[in-house]
Amino acid sequence: MESFISKYESLAAKRFRYSEVKRMTKSFQEKLGRGGYGIVYKGELPNGELVAVKILGEATGDGEDFINEVASIGKTSHVNIVTLLGFCIEGKKRALIYEFMPNSSLDKFLQRDDGSHLDWNTLFQIAKGIARGLEYLHQGCNTRIVHFDIKPHNILLDKDFVPKISDFGLAKLCKTKESIVSVMGARGTAGYMAPEVFFKNLGGASHKSDIYSYGMMVLEMAGVRKNHNASKTSTGESFFPEWIYKQVETEGNLGDYGVTNKEDEVLARKMMLISLWCIQSDPSERPSISKVVEMLEGSFESFQIPPRRFWTSSAMPSQGLTPLTTQSSTSERLLTVQVVGEDFT
Repeated sequence: MESFISKYESLAAKRFRYSEVKRMTKSFQEKLGRGGYGIVYKGELPNGELVAVKILGEATGDGEDFINEVASIGKTSHVNIVTLLGFCIEGKKRALIYEFMPNSSLDKFLQRDDGSHLDWNTLFQIAKGIARGLEYLHQGCNTRIVHFDIKPHNILLDKDFVPKISDFGLAKLCKTKESIVSVMGARGTAGYMAPEVFFKNLGGASHKSDIYSYGMMVLEMAGVRKNHNASKTSTGESFFPEWIYKQVETEGNLGDYGVTNKEDEVLARKMMLISLWCIQSDPSERPSISKVVEMLEGSFESFQIPPRRFWTSSAMPSQGLTPLTTQSSTSERLLTVQVVGEDFT
């Protein structure tokens, strides 16, 4: 660990003492949220800059999650990637200090049931920003970074709702030309995890696994404005990929999705079509992230409907694609998976 720190201390991120971390958070007074790897608190640097301080859980093993986070994000500089300002390691105490995001994370806006959802243009711009951030990770860095945990909880929003990808605890670094990434066990969050990550016979995990997670997340974003009181469908089926597929295939009325004009309809259908391309069960049929950006910025008239070959959870709750806990066993995950469309050997 110390060898790693000495290597990365030359980066822009500053190393803080634990006493400084306590001081900037006023002894951990204001909690912003809790993730799989620790609790995040609001803090303030001596110069008055607001920060988010993630206190990692009690250190165990070789600190792989901590190293992944610092090593991955320490190599990045992009408007759609959260900035790591500093870190702390003292014995078993570990903390990461990030720029503060006033609008918290995307999941907060997707879970609201009071009707005050983000408008279609804002959702579309967020989807485009995330895609650009992923494009940078996959192709813009000297070392390709595969995130492996793209989901609404890990997308932070600044004051102008510009999205920033965060939480690189599961990330893997690989040579830019490498495709398949070596991972041990399932890696990611059920509901957003690509099938090849836990079904090794499907070809192995790769940067295309991030594309799948991105597609599932955009699918959720597209479905969040669904009017659950509409008589056409039950609440439970409105978030299934096959339900979205039917809307795309039949060019169904999107009024129940909060679409009120032609501009919103184009944005909504773009998001739906792109997400369905991204969640194709065969990684080779998913577009590259550069192609996704191109599709987002291109003309909707040139879009093609993707094949109906994708996987989906069979137990989606009423409020979006809320994933199972990452602690669930492999057997539990497999029970929640079904194949839609063609059969697979």
